Amino acid sequence: MMDHQERTRRLSEQPLRRLLMHYAIPATVGTMVTALYNVVDRIFIGQGVGEHAIAGLALTFPITIFLQAFGMLIGAGASARVSILLGRQDREGAERILGQAIVLTFITQLMTIIPSMIWMRELLEAFGGSERTIPYAVDYLRIIVPGNILMTLCFSYNAVMRASGYPTKAMYTMLIGAVLNTLLDALFIYGFGWGITGAAWATVIAMAVSAAFVLRHFFLKDSVIRFRRRYIGLSWAPMWAIASIGLSPFAVQLLGSLVSVLFNRSFAIYSPSSHEADLAIGAYGIISSYAMVGVMLMLGISQGMQPIVGYNYGAGLYDRVRRTFLMCASINTLVGLVIALSALLLSPFIVSAFTQSETLMLVASDALSKCLVGFAFVGFQITATQFLQSLGVVQRSFVLSISRQTFFFIPLLLVMPPRLGVDGVWYAAAISDTCSGILGMLLIGWQMRRMMHQEMRP
Repeated sequence: MMDHQERTRRLSEQPLRRLLMHYAIPATVGTMVTALYNVVDRIFIGQGVGEHAIAGLALTFPITIFLQAFGMLIGAGASARVSILLGRQDREGAERILGQAIVLTFITQLMTIIPSMIWMRELLEAFGGSERTIPYAVDYLRIIVPGNILMTLCFSYNAVMRASGYPTKAMYTMLIGAVLNTLLDALFIYGFGWGITGAAWATVIAMAVSAAFVLRHFFLKDSVIRFRRRYIGLSWAPMWAIASIGLSPFAVQLLGSLVSVLFNRSFAIYSPSSHEADLAIGAYGIISSYAMVGVMLMLGISQGMQPIVGYNYGAGLYDRVRRTFLMCASINTLVGLVIALSALLLSPFIVSAFTQSETLMLVASDALSKCLVGFAFVGFQITATQFLQSLGVVQRSFVLSISRQTFFFIPLLLVMPPRLGVDGVWYAAAISDTCSGILGMLLIGWQMRRMMHQEMRP
């Protein structure tokens, strides 16, 4: 079995292409599994329940994304800190981060789950729900919201497992849940006839199984880092160390929740009728599902880059840092281009996987080609954000992570739909993708020049 020093030493010595594949493939499988949890649910709900059910599921996005934001805060922050500390040979510091992360998890979950359960229906009405879609959303959320703590334990600590040198094991723990979720979706929706409630129970049970496997890892004696009782408590310095890096993905998730609200509200305001608004919300659910596949693929590749970049940056090996980023950015830009071209050329085929409704299919096919035309720029923006986050460049990572929603999409949403109607919503999303990708290029140019100055110092 590989010892701890060998497991981390190869990060600074192994050829980068092989190293990136070693980390990126399991990480990509892990993030694609995350996408599958959502996409499989939506396919089964759309095909097995109906168009109003998939619109009801889209109504839940603001709440579920909001809850997941706190998992991202802890998982992304803790995994990046663990990588940097292991690069500095500070195993004790990495274990302290792990202990504080579990405390933060339970605090944030209690703070978010309880209000979401209390004001669930009022929130769904504010998001643009109708009498046709809200009942489906409520049935789903009553199970998913309390189960979010299992989702956070699963995804957040899977990221820490991967960052501490176990990418393959992290991949398998996620695959177990994904396969189980798919099987249970089919059983509960088609076998038992539970509808959207069945999809929710399938997700929660699968998350519980994956979380058990992930947490068990950190109690094993041969793990690089383990849960230690002495590090589990309230300690502000390591908690801030986690939150300061995790702030960027946290902000992105929160803004993603706000954007989902704005999407749904815009459809309710600018659609000619409430029925057409429901169709537009359903189309948004389908488009976000397809886009999620691309985003999670890019994110997985970027997460595979994270331990390599974090370790080598901590060790002062800046050339390896640069070359790793360039490989990752090239791959993700190509992925974004493929997603954009597919949306333009194959939209009816893509939409047909989610619905049998001819009316929804026409609306979603037209919207897909308009909304994702700028997706080619998303790959670079995601890679740049993960790169800056991995280096601990908190402020610029934060700015880039929120740029799409804050600087571009929200202002465009105030201008374009009043003139173009619902089409203005779709075009605003495409323009925002393009602008945030260009901003990422500018910030990466700044970071590369900064590393060159660090290399020249005696």
